[in-house]
Amino acid sequence: MNPQAKLVFIFSLLLGTTTTITSNHWVMAWAGLEINTLSILPLISKSHHPRAIEAATKYFLTQATASALVLFSSMTNAWHTGQWDITQMTHPTSCLILTSAIAMKLGMVPFHFWFPEVLQGSPLTTGLLLSTIMKLPPITLLFMTHHSLNPTLLTCMAIMSAALGGWMGLNQTQVRKVLAFSSISHLGWMTIILSFNPKLTLLNFYLYTLMTLSIFLTLNTIKVLKLSTLITSWTKAPSLSAMLLLTLLSLAGLPPLTGFLPKWLIIQELTKQNMAPMATMISLFSLLGLYFYLRLAYCATITLPPHTTNHMKQWHSHKPASTLIAISAIASTMLLPISPMISAIL
Repeated sequence: MNPQAKLVFIFSLLLGTTTTITSNHWVMAWAGLEINTLSILPLISKSHHPRAIEAATKYFLTQATASALVLFSSMTNAWHTGQWDITQMTHPTSCLILTSAIAMKLGMVPFHFWFPEVLQGSPLTTGLLLSTIMKLPPITLLFMTHHSLNPTLLTCMAIMSAALGGWMGLNQTQVRKVLAFSSISHLGWMTIILSFNPKLTLLNFYLYTLMTLSIFLTLNTIKVLKLSTLITSWTKAPSLSAMLLLTLLSLAGLPPLTGFLPKWLIIQELTKQNMAPMATMISLFSLLGLYFYLRLAYCATITLPPHTTNHMKQWHSHKPASTLIAISAIASTMLLPISPMISAIL
Protein backbone atom coordinates (compact mmCIF):
# COMPACT_ATOMS: atom_id res chain seq x y z
CA MET A 1 0.00 0.00 0.00
CA ASN A 2 1.14 3.54 -0.81
CA PRO A 3 2.69 5.09 2.37
CA GLN A 4 0.78 8.36 1.84
CA ALA A 5 -2.52 6.49 1.58
CA LYS A 6 -1.69 4.49 4.70
CA LEU A 7 -0.92 7.72 6.56
CA VAL A 8 -4.30 9.19 5.51
CA PHE A 9 -6.13 6.07 6.74
CA ILE A 10 -4.26 6.05 10.08
CA PHE A 11 -5.02 9.76 10.62
CA SER A 12 -8.69 9.14 9.74
CA LEU A 13 -8.76 6.31 12.27
CA LEU A 14 -7.39 8.59 14.99
CA LEU A 15 -9.81 11.35 13.95
CA GLY A 16 -12.84 9.02 14.12
CA THR A 17 -11.79 7.61 17.51
CA THR A 18 -11.14 11.09 18.95
CA THR A 19 -14.46 12.42 17.57
CA THR A 20 -16.46 9.65 19.23
CA ILE A 21 -14.72 9.67 22.61
CA THR A 22 -14.91 13.48 22.96
CA SER A 23 -18.48 14.03 21.71
CA ASN A 24 -21.60 14.65 23.81
CA HIS A 25 -24.05 14.55 20.91
CA TRP A 26 -25.22 11.24 19.45
CA VAL A 27 -24.85 12.35 15.81
CA MET A 28 -21.19 13.35 16.37
CA ALA A 29 -20.51 10.00 18.06
CA TRP A 30 -22.15 8.18 15.15
CA ALA A 31 -20.10 10.20 12.61
CA GLY A 32 -16.89 9.24 14.46
CA LEU A 33 -17.85 5.54 14.35
CA GLU A 34 -18.50 5.81 10.59
CA ILE A 35 -15.14 7.51 9.93
CA ASN A 36 -13.48 4.72 11.93
CA THR A 37 -15.18 1.97 9.92
CA LEU A 38 -14.38 3.53 6.55
CA SER A 39 -10.71 4.15 7.43
CA ILE A 40 -10.00 0.59 8.64
CA LEU A 41 -11.57 -1.14 5.57
CA PRO A 42 -8.65 -0.44 3.17
CA LEU A 43 -6.21 -1.61 5.87
CA ILE A 44 -8.08 -4.93 6.16
CA SER A 45 -8.27 -5.53 2.40
CA LYS A 46 -4.82 -4.19 1.42
CA SER A 47 -3.40 -7.64 0.53
CA HIS A 48 -6.11 -8.20 -2.17
CA HIS A 49 -6.34 -11.85 -1.12
CA PRO A 50 -9.89 -13.28 -1.42
CA ARG A 51 -9.94 -13.93 2.35
CA ALA A 52 -8.98 -10.30 3.05
CA ILE A 53 -11.74 -9.03 0.74
CA GLU A 54 -14.22 -11.37 2.46
CA ALA A 55 -13.07 -10.09 5.88
CA ALA A 56 -13.51 -6.46 4.78
CA THR A 57 -17.02 -7.21 3.42
CA LYS A 58 -18.07 -8.96 6.64
CA TYR A 59 -16.65 -6.12 8.71
CA PHE A 60 -18.41 -3.46 6.64
CA LEU A 61 -21.83 -5.16 6.77
CA THR A 62 -21.68 -5.80 10.53
CA GLN A 63 -20.42 -2.33 11.41
CA ALA A 64 -22.93 -0.64 9.09
CA THR A 65 -25.77 -2.55 10.80
CA ALA A 66 -24.44 -1.63 14.25
CA SER A 67 -24.07 2.05 13.29
CA ALA A 68 -27.63 2.12 11.95
CA LEU A 69 -28.84 0.65 15.27
CA VAL A 70 -26.87 3.29 17.23
CA LEU A 71 -28.51 6.04 15.17
CA PHE A 72 -31.95 4.41 15.51
CA SER A 73 -31.65 4.08 19.32
CA SER A 74 -30.51 7.70 19.72
CA MET A 75 -33.35 8.95 17.45
CA THR A 76 -35.92 6.92 19.41
CA ASN A 77 -34.57 8.37 22.64
CA ALA A 78 -34.63 11.91 21.22
CA TRP A 79 -38.22 11.36 19.97
CA HIS A 80 -39.41 10.38 23.48
CA THR A 81 -37.27 12.67 25.65
CA GLY A 82 -36.14 15.53 23.40
CA GLN A 83 -32.50 14.86 24.42
CA TRP A 84 -29.58 14.19 22.03
CA ASP A 85 -27.06 14.13 24.87
CA ILE A 86 -25.24 10.76 25.17
CA THR A 87 -25.50 10.69 28.97
CA GLN A 88 -29.30 11.32 28.83
CA MET A 89 -30.19 7.95 27.32
CA THR A 90 -33.24 7.10 29.45
CA HIS A 91 -35.83 5.41 27.23
CA PRO A 92 -35.83 1.61 27.95
CA THR A 93 -36.26 0.49 24.30
CA SER A 94 -33.47 2.83 23.18
CA CYS A 95 -31.18 1.43 25.88
CA LEU A 96 -31.90 -2.14 24.74
CA ILE A 97 -31.20 -1.32 21.08
CA LEU A 98 -28.04 0.57 22.05
CA THR A 99 -26.75 -2.40 24.08
CA SER A 100 -27.27 -4.67 21.04
CA ALA A 101 -25.58 -2.17 18.71
CA ILE A 102 -22.49 -1.74 20.89
CA ALA A 103 -22.27 -5.50 21.48
CA MET A 104 -22.26 -5.89 17.68
CA LYS A 105 -19.58 -3.20 17.32
CA LEU A 106 -17.37 -4.91 19.93
CA GLY A 107 -18.00 -8.51 18.85
CA MET A 108 -19.62 -9.68 22.09
CA VAL A 109 -21.80 -12.79 22.30
CA PRO A 110 -24.35 -13.23 20.68
CA PHE A 111 -22.97 -10.86 17.98
CA HIS A 112 -19.48 -12.35 17.99
CA PHE A 113 -19.72 -14.28 14.68
CA TRP A 114 -17.85 -11.72 12.53
CA PHE A 115 -14.83 -11.00 14.73
CA PRO A 116 -12.71 -14.22 14.43
CA GLU A 117 -13.29 -14.33 10.66
CA VAL A 118 -12.34 -10.69 10.15
CA LEU A 119 -9.23 -11.01 12.34
CA GLN A 120 -8.20 -14.16 10.47
CA GLY A 121 -8.45 -12.36 7.11
CA SER A 122 -6.48 -9.28 8.23
CA PRO A 123 -2.71 -8.73 8.51
CA LEU A 124 -1.29 -8.81 12.04
CA THR A 125 -0.89 -5.02 12.30
CA THR A 126 -4.50 -4.44 11.20
CA GLY A 127 -5.57 -7.21 13.60
CA LEU A 128 -3.90 -5.26 16.39
CA LEU A 129 -5.88 -2.12 15.44
CA LEU A 130 -9.13 -4.13 15.31
CA SER A 131 -8.50 -5.66 18.74
CA THR A 132 -7.51 -2.44 20.49
CA ILE A 133 -8.13 1.05 19.08
CA MET A 134 -11.32 0.06 17.21
CA LYS A 135 -12.86 -1.07 20.51
CA LEU A 136 -12.16 2.21 22.31
CA PRO A 137 -15.09 4.27 20.88
CA PRO A 138 -17.80 1.63 21.63
CA ILE A 139 -16.39 1.06 25.14
CA THR A 140 -16.42 4.83 25.71
CA LEU A 141 -20.11 4.93 24.69
CA LEU A 142 -20.81 2.07 27.13
CA PHE A 143 -18.95 3.99 29.85
CA MET A 144 -20.99 7.16 29.21
CA THR A 145 -24.37 5.36 29.20
CA HIS A 146 -23.66 2.70 31.86
CA HIS A 147 -26.18 4.11 34.38
CA SER A 148 -29.05 3.60 31.89
CA LEU A 149 -28.24 0.08 30.67
CA ASN A 150 -29.82 -3.10 32.04
CA PRO A 151 -27.35 -4.76 34.49
CA THR A 152 -28.96 -8.22 34.14
CA LEU A 153 -28.64 -8.16 30.34
CA LEU A 154 -25.02 -6.99 30.54
CA THR A 155 -24.17 -9.71 33.08
CA CYS A 156 -25.77 -12.44 30.92
CA MET A 157 -23.90 -11.23 27.82
CA ALA A 158 -20.65 -11.05 29.80
CA ILE A 159 -20.95 -14.62 31.14
CA MET A 160 -21.81 -15.90 27.64
CA SER A 161 -18.86 -14.02 26.11
CA ALA A 162 -16.42 -15.44 28.67
CA ALA A 163 -17.81 -18.96 28.16
CA LEU A 164 -17.91 -18.89 24.37
CA GLY A 165 -14.53 -17.13 24.05
CA GLY A 166 -13.03 -19.90 26.19
CA TRP A 167 -14.77 -22.86 24.54
CA MET A 168 -14.24 -21.82 20.93
CA GLY A 169 -10.59 -20.89 21.41
CA LEU A 170 -9.69 -24.42 22.53
CA ASN A 171 -9.70 -26.06 19.11
CA GLN A 172 -8.00 -23.36 17.03
CA THR A 173 -4.69 -23.76 15.23
CA GLN A 174 -4.55 -20.22 13.79
CA VAL A 175 -2.95 -17.74 16.19
CA ARG A 176 -5.15 -14.82 15.05
CA LYS A 177 -8.34 -16.79 15.74
CA VAL A 178 -7.06 -17.75 19.20
CA LEU A 179 -6.44 -14.05 19.91
CA ALA A 180 -9.90 -13.16 18.56
CA PHE A 181 -11.60 -15.58 20.98
CA SER A 182 -9.32 -14.29 23.73
CA SER A 183 -10.61 -10.79 22.96
CA ILE A 184 -14.25 -11.97 23.17
CA SER A 185 -13.50 -13.59 26.53
CA HIS A 186 -11.88 -10.38 27.87
CA LEU A 187 -14.91 -8.36 26.72
CA GLY A 188 -16.94 -10.52 29.09
CA TRP A 189 -14.75 -9.40 32.01
CA MET A 190 -15.08 -5.75 30.96
CA THR A 191 -18.86 -5.89 30.61
CA ILE A 192 -19.72 -7.77 33.80
CA ILE A 193 -18.37 -4.97 36.01
CA LEU A 194 -19.65 -2.06 33.88
CA SER A 195 -22.84 -1.38 35.86
CA PHE A 196 -21.08 -1.51 39.24
CA ASN A 197 -17.69 0.13 38.68
CA PRO A 198 -17.21 1.45 35.12
CA LYS A 199 -13.68 2.68 35.89
CA LEU A 200 -12.65 -0.96 36.30
CA THR A 201 -13.98 -1.62 32.78
CA LEU A 202 -11.64 1.07 31.42
CA LEU A 203 -8.70 -0.22 33.51
CA ASN A 204 -9.28 -3.74 32.17
CA PHE A 205 -9.45 -2.39 28.61
CA TYR A 206 -6.22 -0.39 28.95
CA LEU A 207 -4.29 -3.33 30.38
CA TYR A 208 -5.77 -5.70 27.77
CA THR A 209 -4.65 -3.24 25.05
CA LEU A 210 -1.14 -3.16 26.50
CA MET A 211 -0.80 -6.95 26.59
CA THR A 212 -2.36 -7.43 23.13
CA LEU A 213 -0.02 -4.78 21.69
CA SER A 214 2.96 -6.70 23.02
CA ILE A 215 1.71 -10.06 21.65
CA PHE A 216 0.76 -8.81 18.17
CA LEU A 217 4.04 -6.88 17.73
CA THR A 218 6.06 -9.93 18.82
CA LEU A 219 4.16 -12.23 16.42
CA ASN A 220 4.61 -9.67 13.64
CA THR A 221 8.38 -9.53 14.29
CA ILE A 222 8.84 -13.31 14.22
CA LYS A 223 6.27 -13.63 11.37
CA VAL A 224 4.03 -16.25 12.99
CA LEU A 225 0.43 -16.88 11.89
CA LYS A 226 -0.26 -20.47 12.99
CA LEU A 227 0.83 -22.93 15.66
CA SER A 228 2.99 -25.02 13.32
CA THR A 229 5.20 -21.99 12.56
CA LEU A 230 5.17 -20.94 16.23
CA ILE A 231 6.77 -24.33 17.05
CA THR A 232 9.90 -23.47 15.05
CA SER A 233 10.11 -19.75 15.86
CA TRP A 234 12.11 -20.09 19.12
CA THR A 235 15.37 -20.43 17.15
CA LYS A 236 14.75 -17.12 15.39
CA ALA A 237 14.48 -14.84 18.45
CA PRO A 238 14.81 -16.70 21.78
CA SER A 239 14.48 -13.58 23.94
CA LEU A 240 11.28 -12.51 22.15
CA SER A 241 9.86 -16.02 22.57
CA ALA A 242 10.57 -15.87 26.31
CA MET A 243 8.77 -12.51 26.59
CA LEU A 244 5.89 -13.93 24.51
CA LEU A 245 5.55 -16.73 27.08
CA LEU A 246 5.29 -14.24 29.97
CA THR A 247 2.90 -11.92 28.12
CA LEU A 248 0.59 -14.82 27.22
CA LEU A 249 0.51 -15.92 30.86
CA SER A 250 -0.20 -12.30 31.83
CA LEU A 251 -3.11 -12.20 29.35
CA ALA A 252 -4.39 -15.39 30.99
CA GLY A 253 -4.44 -13.51 34.33
CA LEU A 254 -1.86 -15.46 36.31
CA PRO A 255 -0.26 -13.80 39.35
CA PRO A 256 2.25 -12.15 39.78
CA LEU A 257 1.84 -10.68 36.27
CA THR A 258 -0.04 -7.53 35.19
CA GLY A 259 -3.08 -9.42 33.81
CA PHE A 260 -3.96 -10.64 37.31
CA LEU A 261 -4.68 -7.07 38.49
CA PRO A 262 -7.98 -6.35 36.63
CA LYS A 263 -9.33 -9.86 37.30
CA TRP A 264 -8.53 -9.53 41.01
CA LEU A 265 -10.20 -6.10 41.30
CA ILE A 266 -13.26 -7.25 39.29
CA ILE A 267 -13.77 -10.38 41.42
CA GLN A 268 -13.39 -8.25 44.57
CA GLU A 269 -15.97 -5.72 43.34
CA LEU A 270 -18.44 -8.43 42.26
CA THR A 271 -18.17 -10.04 45.71
CA LYS A 272 -18.90 -6.66 47.34
CA GLN A 273 -22.03 -6.40 45.15
CA ASN A 274 -23.27 -9.83 46.41
CA MET A 275 -22.55 -11.41 43.02
CA ALA A 276 -20.19 -14.14 44.21
CA PRO A 277 -21.88 -16.83 41.99
CA MET A 278 -21.25 -14.67 38.88
CA ALA A 279 -17.64 -14.07 39.97
CA THR A 280 -17.17 -17.83 40.41
CA MET A 281 -18.68 -18.60 36.99
CA ILE A 282 -16.60 -16.08 35.05
CA SER A 283 -13.44 -17.20 36.90
CA LEU A 284 -14.11 -20.82 35.94
CA PHE A 285 -14.69 -19.83 32.31
CA SER A 286 -11.38 -17.96 32.29
CA LEU A 287 -9.69 -21.32 33.02
CA LEU A 288 -10.67 -22.37 29.49
CA GLY A 289 -8.76 -19.36 28.22
CA LEU A 290 -5.81 -20.32 30.40
CA TYR A 291 -5.66 -23.67 28.56
CA PHE A 292 -5.22 -22.16 25.11
CA TYR A 293 -2.78 -19.50 26.35
CA LEU A 294 -0.69 -22.30 27.86
CA ARG A 295 -0.93 -24.16 24.57
CA LEU A 296 0.42 -21.13 22.70
CA ALA A 297 3.14 -20.64 25.32
CA TYR A 298 4.03 -24.35 25.14
CA CYS A 299 4.41 -24.18 21.36
CA ALA A 300 6.34 -20.91 21.54
CA THR A 301 9.02 -21.70 24.10
CA ILE A 302 8.77 -24.65 26.41
CA THR A 303 9.47 -27.65 24.19
CA LEU A 304 8.88 -29.08 20.75
CA PRO A 305 5.62 -31.04 20.67
CA PRO A 306 5.78 -34.48 18.98
CA HIS A 307 4.98 -34.16 15.29
CA THR A 308 5.46 -36.30 12.21
CA THR A 309 6.53 -33.65 9.72
CA ASN A 310 10.11 -32.43 9.77
CA HIS A 311 10.11 -28.68 10.28
CA MET A 312 13.03 -26.57 9.12
CA LYS A 313 14.39 -24.48 11.96
CA GLN A 314 14.39 -20.74 11.26
CA TRP A 315 17.61 -18.73 11.08
CA HIS A 316 18.53 -16.84 14.23
CA SER A 317 17.72 -13.17 13.78
CA HIS A 318 20.27 -10.67 15.12
CA LYS A 319 18.01 -7.70 14.42
CA PRO A 320 17.23 -6.01 17.79
CA ALA A 321 13.60 -5.96 18.91
CA SER A 322 11.88 -2.59 18.71
CA THR A 323 11.74 -0.32 21.77
CA LEU A 324 7.91 -0.42 21.66
CA ILE A 325 7.92 -4.22 22.07
CA ALA A 326 10.38 -3.94 24.97
CA ILE A 327 8.32 -1.29 26.79
CA SER A 328 4.96 -3.00 26.21
CA ALA A 329 6.32 -6.44 27.20
CA ILE A 330 7.81 -5.11 30.45
CA ALA A 331 4.62 -3.16 31.26
CA SER A 332 2.41 -6.17 30.50
CA THR A 333 4.32 -8.37 32.93
CA MET A 334 5.48 -6.12 35.78
CA LEU A 335 2.70 -3.67 36.75
CA LEU A 336 1.18 -5.74 39.59
CA PRO A 337 3.35 -4.17 42.37
CA ILE A 338 1.81 -0.74 41.70
CA SER A 339 -1.74 -2.10 42.16
CA PRO A 340 -2.25 -0.20 45.49
CA MET A 341 -1.66 3.07 43.60
CA ILE A 342 -4.13 2.03 40.86
CA SER A 343 -6.70 1.03 43.50
CA ALA A 344 -6.29 4.43 45.16
CA ILE A 345 -6.91 6.19 41.84
CA LEU A 346 -10.05 4.11 41.26
